Amino acid sequence: MLKLGRTVPTYRNILENIVSEWQEFRRALRKEDREVFDRLMEKARMHASAASYEARVDPTESMFISILLEQEKEIGELRKKVEELNKEK
Repeated sequence: MLKLGRTVPTYRNILENIVSEWQEFRRALRKEDREVFDRLMEKARMHASAASYEARVDPTESMFISILLEQEKEIGELRKKVEELNKEK
């Protein structure tokens, strides 16, 4: 008879657990900082599929690289806008 073991949690589940673990920290933040915290966690969720393929020993590494990736994209967009504004002058 084949015994079925526990299934390995998905990265998405692990990420949600990490976010839940940070809820006390989030509650201690000022309202505007809670909104920023929530945006960061949303950035982490944006690359959950890619992080699932990576299967890091420490899933927070995938979470942080996802956040950094999104921030780098935003910085690039802002640089383009600044360059466009400077060209108009």
